[in-house]
Amino acid sequence: MIQIQGVSKSYDRGKVKAVDGLSLEVETGEVFGFLGPNGAGKTTTIKLLVGLLRPDQGRLLLDGVDVQQKPLEAKRLIGYAPDEALLYDKMRGIAFLSFIADVYGVPPEGRGVIEELAEELEMTQALKEPISSYSHGMRQKISIISCLMHDPSVFILDEPIVGLDPRAAYLLKQKLRDHARRGRTVFFSTHIMEVAERLCDRVGIIAKGKMITVGRLEELRAGAGEKDASLESLFLELTEERTGLEGYDGHDQTHPR
Repeated sequence: MIQIQGVSKSYDRGKVKAVDGLSLEVETGEVFGFLGPNGAGKTTTIKLLVGLLRPDQGRLLLDGVDVQQKPLEAKRLIGYAPDEALLYDKMRGIAFLSFIADVYGVPPEGRGVIEELAEELEMTQALKEPISSYSHGMRQKISIISCLMHDPSVFILDEPIVGLDPRAAYLLKQKLRDHARRGRTVFFSTHIMEVAERLCDRVGIIAKGKMITVGRLEELRAGAGEKDASLESLFLELTEERTGLEGYDGHDQTHPR
């Protein structure tokens, strides 16, 4: 479903290489966790994948559709939730979601899902209010509703758990797993190792723009020769070897500040 083929992206006129020759494949029906220290290239990769940035070299394909050559066709396959929700603050929540539904061509009879998701995420009353009045967590919730409501082939989420209350975080994890069970694909970045360990079929660890390793947890354990190691300990070991933990403070971010 997702193919990243030799992709590189630099900033500051080539002085800073955010993504360096990255190649990766994610299968249909898979929940894939994209892990790495701060500044490793996760968000840049996601922005390349959804067409917000252009690669310096390489190709990105979604279900065989080239993101650069056929951007609209590729975007129709995606539900995207960025690390910081980009919303129209002067709109009421329901007007924003109706607008997104229009963009994706969701028919009137299919828009009941908006009310269902809003009720599940305890946002029903908030949808009547302007987005400018929302807290960070509420903004994250409406971004997630806009990502889920058109039932895309691929969910692409950047740090989706951060800022959510425990109930919303639990619901989102259930939605992601259910999405994959129906033959769809989930690709998300996270710093919360426990979430990745419990939810993902496979994970990929990136550092300084390069992929360190990709595989199932048992494969990562076998490669490290530690059959009972947690994903967190494997992550710390692998990133320390490559980066000296640059940009990663090692703290559990299950309860972000």
